[in-house]
Amino acid sequence: MREILTMWRDTRMIMLVAVTAAVYAAVLIPFKGLTIIPGITSVRPANVFPVVFGLMFGPAAAWGAALGNLIGDIFGGTLGPGSAFGFVGNFFFGFVGYKLWGNLGGLSSGVRPDFREKAGRQLVEYAVVALVASAVTAAIIAWGLEVLGLFPFSVLGTVVTVNNLLAAAVLGPPLLYLVYPRVESMGLLYTDVMRDEDLPTVGHGRQQAIAYGITAVSVVWVVAGIAVSVGVQGVEFGAAPGGDVFRQGGSTVQIVLGAVAFTVLFVMSALSGERLSEMTAPATRTRAVEGGSD
Repeated sequence: MREILTMWRDTRMIMLVAVTAAVYAAVLIPFKGLTIIPGITSVRPANVFPVVFGLMFGPAAAWGAALGNLIGDIFGGTLGPGSAFGFVGNFFFGFVGYKLWGNLGGLSSGVRPDFREKAGRQLVEYAVVALVASAVTAAIIAWGLEVLGLFPFSVLGTVVTVNNLLAAAVLGPPLLYLVYPRVESMGLLYTDVMRDEDLPTVGHGRQQAIAYGITAVSVVWVVAGIAVSVGVQGVEFGAAPGGDVFRQGGSTVQIVLGAVAFTVLFVMSALSGERLSEMTAPATRTRAVEGGSD
């Protein structure tokens, strides 16, 4: 996670944070009126941007997604206590993609995500990345609303996972096909901008093991959280976010489960590496070394 902090030394990475936040917020706000859960979440085609930008801008996209979601809450009229968990959840929404890409073993395509070669394998890898990113975001936000006593985990865990995944999975591949080569040609990929020494130096074995761990924790957390809501709390599966479940959160089991899962996720993220930099062209790596930080 070192790159998450060192990126702030480079004005170009700060610019990419601002671009991500601005684009994300600009597309979130107009859809705030299409409410799914009043004051909590709405229809969000903008959910494609954290995953796509994460694969292009790396750590800048994580910060940008977190800030963009917060800006969307402020100007969309949904700012509240849950926005803190929305900030963290959306940070991981942008963070997961560049950490997993290339580290999923047989599910990885072995090429950068421009959908110009091995398109079928890239689609599989992208689908897994989008699912994990959607699941971890949903788990963090659903856990947060459970901690605040607003909704049982299953309500937000289901809605946010599906909402995130639909936009990211459907819109992501064509957007990357159109945008990735152009961003690469402008030298604005995070591997163009960041110094080699600012990227985590982690062995391939550990990179892959942690990628598997992040994948497992994210998916299991969502599934287990929903199971606890249904089996222990007695919440009907797929319960609509109406009056029957409002203020029904606060389960001790859910709070403890989430605290453990989030701690494990945070530690793994801190120890993780990335492999996208190895998939970029040699010229790109040369620019990164020679360009340095502004």
